Amino acid sequence: MTHLWVRAEQRQNEDRVGLTPEGCAKLIAAGIRVTVEDSSTRAIPLQGYIDAGAEIAPENSWPTAPHDAIIFGLKELPEDGTPLPHRHIMFGHAFKGQHSGKALLQRFKTGGGTLYDLEYLVDESGRRVAAFGYWAGYAGAAVTLKTWAAQQRGDLCGPVGVYPNKDALNAELKAELDALTTPRPRAIVIGALGRVGTGAADLCQAMGVHVTKWDMAETARGGPFPEILEHDIFLNCIFARPGTPVFVPKKSLTAPRKLTAIGDVACDPDSDYNPVPVYDRATTWDAPALRVADDPVMDVMAIDNLPSMLPVESSDDYAAQLLPSLMTLTQIETGVWGRAKATFQDHVAKV
Repeated sequence: MTHLWVRAEQRQNEDRVGLTPEGCAKLIAAGIRVTVEDSSTRAIPLQGYIDAGAEIAPENSWPTAPHDAIIFGLKELPEDGTPLPHRHIMFGHAFKGQHSGKALLQRFKTGGGTLYDLEYLVDESGRRVAAFGYWAGYAGAAVTLKTWAAQQRGDLCGPVGVYPNKDALNAELKAELDALTTPRPRAIVIGALGRVGTGAADLCQAMGVHVTKWDMAETARGGPFPEILEHDIFLNCIFARPGTPVFVPKKSLTAPRKLTAIGDVACDPDSDYNPVPVYDRATTWDAPALRVADDPVMDVMAIDNLPSMLPVESSDDYAAQLLPSLMTLTQIETGVWGRAKATFQDHVAKV
């Protein structure tokens, strides 16, 4: 019997989950065995999974799970260097030249396990079957607006946290912007036609921020893009890949510009294809903004688990998108899973 083991997230500020109790019940009804770890942080209570018929395991007990179990989580595992013998479903961040990704692939190679990377679960046309993009864009735009608002007060953006829902986030952010004496900023979103860009634009519009929406047609010339510097805020909502142009080069830091706040929602600072090479590390919930220039000021927001700010909405949305693929786990060597395994094998062979 196919056995899906839903692990607790071990990363700080990570309350999301990729399977809801309703989805769990459907998997069990389809003949898939489901184990769900207890969790001290998960936004969806454990009782729902118990009621759905899942087996319950202690928090973070996945390393001792049966060898044939498929371990399902979202964010990265503890970087302890241990070999990984299981099959894992998660965001590995290992296929675009990331330095930490090379170490992860080595762990899989040593242990003999397989990574089914959630970012690379694609249908026959190459389109991702599930993504947190909308809520990443929504939350990322919110924190970038907070970063800009802090600049107007002469400050650096302070810590951010989890919100019970988007209405609570919107109310807090609107009050912060309304308290300023400066008018609303102008923002440009690149990748505006995608899930991430749509979320970012929706948040901006909800806050009364004018948004310039760019996508592939506007960036096809490959740069440079002086128009970006004419906006107060730039939101990068496309994932870096070979051939991605540079949107804000390092020389922009000393160039005449209105741009003072960048939200790199895609957040690949250690990728070989980073389109925003004015910074070199992700930011955190405790310190959301990284100051990269002082005269004129420039701050970068680059939190890499933004949807966790809205864990209930983002979990429900993502789990609904992913469930049809999870229902096919009994044929894990074919379809979306077979394609993901082939991608993993191509990359692990280079380690």
